[in-house]
Amino acid sequence: MLVVISIIAVLMAVLLPVLGRARSQAISVVCSSNLRQLVLANIGYSTENNGFFVPAASDIWDSSGYHRWHGVRKSLNEAFDPKLGPLAEYLANGKVKECPAATGLVQSSQWNVSFEKGCGGYGYNMTYIGSRLWEKGYNYGQKAAYERTAKMSEVGKSFDTLMFADSAFYQNGKYIIEYSFAEPRFWVSGGRVWTSSSPSPSIHFRHKGRANVGWVDGHVDGRRLVDYSGGNNFYKKCARMKLGWFSPVDNSLFDLK
Repeated sequence: MLVVISIIAVLMAVLLPVLGRARSQAISVVCSSNLRQLVLANIGYSTENNGFFVPAASDIWDSSGYHRWHGVRKSLNEAFDPKLGPLAEYLANGKVKECPAATGLVQSSQWNVSFEKGCGGYGYNMTYIGSRLWEKGYNYGQKAAYERTAKMSEVGKSFDTLMFADSAFYQNGKYIIEYSFAEPRFWVSGGRVWTSSSPSPSIHFRHKGRANVGWVDGHVDGRRLVDYSGGNNFYKKCARMKLGWFSPVDNSLFDLK
């Protein structure tokens, strides 16, 4: 009996890590499939809208916050309803599927705690694809910058331009929440990249140090988190929460050029 128990213990010690890796890989495959569906849905949307991609947040310019690329809500404390979103008719069951690895994202009925509920753990390249912010800038009140988007014909390298990615947001210095946008390394305004300031990192490397990324040409791959802190304590804290950027740590894989 002791011999049998010992053999079983040895087998478990060998098999458990293998099973864990297999499970993680399966989760990553499901996530990649979700991202590919989002990319294809947006391509379908652009095909039927004169080449323009779906707006990331068409009413954020006046601080309304009721419309996103993934859904619509009637009050700020509600989760966005994907079946009312602009991509609904291009997605299976009209829903944005949730990343199975996004299990640690805090959700709350209070808007100031989790203000982007419903995106499934995925963020959209709003700066360059889902708006004209790269052209017009971030000033609130510039309606056209948020309502209008990039066109497929404006994308220089579709295989090297990020459309969607695993995302999250470090909220209140305590926890991470859902976030609808994959932010580039630097702010952009009026066609100029401002290397002196940056948004909070929102790409979430939750697949064993990797983030899945959906590119404009339709392919999906995994990218590894790299050091970007430069000694900044806030960025170090974000990195510990698996938030950051992949290489190269600039705007080149977000940009349309």
